[in-house]
Amino acid sequence: MASTAASRSGFVPPPYPHDRLATLRRLADALPGGVVDCSVGTPVDPMPEAALDALRAAAPGSTGYPPSMGTPALRDAAAAWIGRRFGVTLTADDVIACVGTKEFVASLPHYLSLREPSRDTVLYPGVAYPTYEMGATLARCRAVAVPLDAEWRLDLGLVSDADAQRALVLWVNVPGNPTSATATADQMRSIVAWARERGVVVASDECYAEFAGVPGDPPTAIATGLEGVLAVHSVSKRSNMAGLRCGFVAGDPELVRYLGEVRKHAGMIVSNPSQAAAAAALRDDAHVDAQRARYERRRALVLPALEEHGLVHDGGPALFYLWLRSAEEADDGWEIAARLAEAGTLVAPGDMYGPAGADHVRLALTQPDDRLELALERLAASAART
Repeated sequence: MASTAASRSGFVPPPYPHDRLATLRRLADALPGGVVDCSVGTPVDPMPEAALDALRAAAPGSTGYPPSMGTPALRDAAAAWIGRRFGVTLTADDVIACVGTKEFVASLPHYLSLREPSRDTVLYPGVAYPTYEMGATLARCRAVAVPLDAEWRLDLGLVSDADAQRALVLWVNVPGNPTSATATADQMRSIVAWARERGVVVASDECYAEFAGVPGDPPTAIATGLEGVLAVHSVSKRSNMAGLRCGFVAGDPELVRYLGEVRKHAGMIVSNPSQAAAAAALRDDAHVDAQRARYERRRALVLPALEEHGLVHDGGPALFYLWLRSAEEADDGWEIAARLAEAGTLVAPGDMYGPAGADHVRLALTQPDDRLELALERLAASAART
């Protein structure tokens, strides 16, 4: 008789993408000095002192439950930051907190499908953060990848009419992960207009906006107007606070209110100290300027050195990630990753972000300068031996 577990036909979680790197991690870690892990974009640089002060000050008074929607201080600070950064005027009522943006990405399709059960399709970039697709799966929605153009931007002309009619939400990610692609304000307006014409919610993941790497402000979807648009932001990358799990969502007042009320019932609450620290970080821009300079310096260090070893960045100008392929287009992403692991550096093969990324790897510039220098020294030594 078959076991109960063997007879189940329900959802079986796939391997978590970065768990697939275990063998390469061991290979890289065997070198003197250990692995230089550029596979995950986890910040290593200091949190701003203002955030640490706020974190310490808020802890003793955090015996009760914080508001699920977000504290007034956090929502005010987020609205004010959007005003400074993007020139978009919001009030605190247009903002809600989330427990880091990953949980919001994963849960949004489910909450929207409850609101609009006649639609069942999540559109997302064809090379993208895997949680867009997984969020659709967890909501029992169809996940439909939107092809990208030669500059790694959405090619909405390739979305079928049938998929557009069924679309519940369109995920946009500018600057893009893993490609570092950016977009112009006109391109963002075009994306939002396409979605509005079809009654599709635009969810714009803008967590890397501070590191766009292009002159002037990067576009935000809500600069086109709030109707039908949600802009998703975080202090994880902006302020090196990924461990505190605090982000926020701003945009269409009706959608924001709906999501805030649903999330109350789901118990999605950011701790009070984390909210206090995030509010303090959002009120300060000087530490972001310093962090941007760090990533500019690391990009300038790593990019030409990798080119000397036949690895070319053909993504966009954003500063956080390099999107690399073989200059001779001879290797797929796993072959490139294995080559780098043998030299002690761990990167993420591009097929983790969709089949269209299979001949690339993503390298996160989130290691300190001295670790990146070690990685380049070991790569040069490895090349000299071959």
